Amino acid sequence: MASQQQDTIFMKRALSLARRGVGRVSPNPAVGAILVSRGKIIGEGWHQKAGQAHAEIRAIEQAQERGKLPRGATMYVTLEPCSTHGRTPPCTEALIRAGVKRVVVACLDPKPSPEGRGLKLLRAAGVSVQNGICRLPAERLNAAFFQWIRTKCPRVTLKAAMTLDGKIATADGQSKWITGEVARRHAMRLRHSMDAILVGRQTVEADDPSLTVRLSPSTHTISKPLMRIVLDSRARIPLGAKVLNDDMKHMTRVVVSASAPAGRLAALQKRVEVWQSPAKTRVDLFWLVQTLGCHEVTSLLVEGGGEVHASFLEAGLVDEVAFYYAPKVLGGTTSRRAIAGKGATQLSAALRLDQVRWRQLGMDLGLRALVVKNSIQDLRC
Repeated sequence: MASQQQDTIFMKRALSLARRGVGRVSPNPAVGAILVSRGKIIGEGWHQKAGQAHAEIRAIEQAQERGKLPRGATMYVTLEPCSTHGRTPPCTEALIRAGVKRVVVACLDPKPSPEGRGLKLLRAAGVSVQNGICRLPAERLNAAFFQWIRTKCPRVTLKAAMTLDGKIATADGQSKWITGEVARRHAMRLRHSMDAILVGRQTVEADDPSLTVRLSPSTHTISKPLMRIVLDSRARIPLGAKVLNDDMKHMTRVVVSASAPAGRLAALQKRVEVWQSPAKTRVDLFWLVQTLGCHEVTSLLVEGGGEVHASFLEAGLVDEVAFYYAPKVLGGTTSRRAIAGKGATQLSAALRLDQVRWRQLGMDLGLRALVVKNSIQDLRC
């Protein structure tokens, strides 16, 4: 029997494999698995794409390709093995059929129906099961998936690059570049981990961004498709904008209000998909995140300007923030702020953050933190 220390070492390896799937497997979770016999790894696997073989199956197949038998081995997997037929057969059946003797799981499947069912089936077949090894990092890895399963809404991350005094652009809109190359590469990896990115119309007018994911600075190759959402209540986005005309325009969604002019709607619909909010004057953000959840978007990156950021924060829809701080000060009353809106009128109403993590990124600093929510905000979906 392996010690808890050995179990932890092997599970950490499985978690490192699972991280390879982040940003690639949605709406499925990122999962890693390793097969161990007599203290040595004989097979490894990670879930690479929705609809393809799960991590456990890949680990078994790799062991067999190496001429190693999985019978009597221990499987370490970062998420409870699936027990129902979906796009692929149940992993529990494969583990039992392969003769795996012991299964160590980091965390349970969050779905209400199968939660714990896979482990029960394994135990009923005589397989020794242990759950909870490296549970917290495993749940953090798939925080978006867990939230989407439980609320049917995506996990929302608000991202901004700013000066030390909280400015994202000069008064006339200059913003390239506030942060350095290291921070921008880090931000691009964050974007890669998301299913969708959202900006406001004014950001499109000022920057004409592509809103794509390019992990290599030396190539223009798009590394993954990303749903691109533009908030535009009155359908006033310039018709020549990149997001309406480039090769990825099929991934663009322009979200308008119920009062958007019919002529502008018709012009947009010739180019991209348009979603019309039921609200008359402004886009209903609650409706939007619910709609995104219905389209299997599990994670949303909000990269709008100060007003868009404020709207999401005031609605209680932000789950996490990712702020990048450059060692610069813009000053001035007209330079553009990362967070606009009405703001808190009392210190007790200030936005509070938890689990704050800082990271040095060249000359810049990166901050990731969870937003502390009240009970009303927790019921948003």
